[in-house]
Amino acid sequence: MRSPALRHVLTHLITPLLMCLGMGLAYMGAFVTPEPHHLPVAVVGSAPQAKVFAQTVKDTAGDKLDVRTVATRTDAVDLLKSRAVTGAYVPSAKAPELLVASAASDMGATAVEKVFTPVAAEEGVPLKITDVAEPVADDPTGQGLFFLLIALSIGSYASVAALGAAGAALSMRIRALLALGVSAVVSGIGALLAGPVFHLAHHGLAGVWGMAWLYSAGILFIGVGLHTFLKRWTTLTMMVLFVMLNFTSSGGLFRPELQNGFFGTLHAFWNGAGFVEGVRSLLYFGDDGLSRNVATLVVWLLAGLVVTGIAALYERPRRARHAAGHTGTATGVAAVPAPAPAEQPAAERARAEAEEAERARVEAEVEEEVEETVGV
Repeated sequence: MRSPALRHVLTHLITPLLMCLGMGLAYMGAFVTPEPHHLPVAVVGSAPQAKVFAQTVKDTAGDKLDVRTVATRTDAVDLLKSRAVTGAYVPSAKAPELLVASAASDMGATAVEKVFTPVAAEEGVPLKITDVAEPVADDPTGQGLFFLLIALSIGSYASVAALGAAGAALSMRIRALLALGVSAVVSGIGALLAGPVFHLAHHGLAGVWGMAWLYSAGILFIGVGLHTFLKRWTTLTMMVLFVMLNFTSSGGLFRPELQNGFFGTLHAFWNGAGFVEGVRSLLYFGDDGLSRNVATLVVWLLAGLVVTGIAALYERPRRARHAAGHTGTATGVAAVPAPAPAEQPAAERARAEAEEAERARVEAEVEEEVEETVGV
């Protein structure tokens, strides 16, 4: 290819095209065809008839449902509030009841309703639906937490480009401190949106901010550390880690039981799921499961600190050589006789032009990386 400009453009088109492919595969694979996969439900009753009914439901649904029986309605409510089941059916010849917890997953509650409404219809009686854990009125579908996750993620991974590329001349210690500060600002914005602005959190706002900070700091430290090794490919890597795999496995729209096994498995340990499920635990389920999800966010933050530490060790010899080179140059300049008056302007112009060209190249790379990150 003869044109350097054309080659430059085509090289930079690789990243958005790979993003296009990755986003399509991730989002469509995770969200287009939600179907129950071992969706946990319960049938209330200890009599033989209840056990026979539960087995009949299981045989009819196959792998779509995991059906258990519980002795009492209270036991079923406890399972729903611990998110061990998605729905619980209370058989009755006159008034069958379906218990759900829509704050755990509005889509999950809807899926369970589709399963048991025809069952009640066969008996010729209406199905009573009782929601034992409703989201707040300001977030009727409970999906506001998913959109909060998106806001926090964009603020975090978009900042990586500025810290990694524009801040490349700074020491890793300074970049790490900046990442710490940025994560505090991003999480503060998240808490402001969740509380006073959109009223997603009617209580526990300090806890929401704390989890938002853990989540944001983990992303920032991972990104700043990776930038040392990946440079302009950091954008694509961050998109894969914290958009393609993260949003789709978070449980913000569909619980893992409504997705294929790949995204359901990621839900168990990915940081987006840790944030969404942790905030749900805090706001709606009496802290049940909160410690486990906070631990997930802490592990991701520790991973980010490790990556940043490795990057700092990797950069140290290079910075030492760079500093020694500058010292040697300065010493050499002092030892060499000054150029003749006629030569001095030409030498200074050449040096100034070289420095300007290098500065323009670095600024162009930084601008391209930031645009690629924020543009998506």
